[in-house]
Amino acid sequence: MVKIIAHELRNKSKAELLAQLKDLKSELATLRVAQVTGGAANKISKIKVVRKGIARVLTVYRQTERSAVKSKIAADSKDKTGKVRLPLDLRVKKTRAIRRALTKEQKNKLLEKQKKRAAAFPTRTFALKA
Repeated sequence: MVKIIAHELRNKSKAELLAQLKDLKSELATLRVAQVTGGAANKISKIKVVRKGIARVLTVYRQTERSAVKSKIAADSKDKTGKVRLPLDLRVKKTRAIRRALTKEQKNKLLEKQKKRAAAFPTRTFALKA
């Protein structure tokens, strides 16, 4: 098995990617059997290449799925149909504290009592001689 290159995988369809993934997993299974039975060193060294190939196929598959979902949601939000919010795994991660923090609008809101007090007792401005 030759090394799999990610940019070549991007041109493949979903079915082709899944078929290649199935082939790689079956090859990995045969290589593991060869490893247990004491196979040749070249077969054992191929295990790493196959594992990395599986990872590349899964990565490209996931990226294409995510981009398809993002484009669908973007189209739906333009048409004002369907879900407007992004799924949790597509949202920006940031930090837990930032996600839980108040928005600017929420921070600037005042209670009724605070509004009345601000209207009744505005901050004084003094004219000072220079």
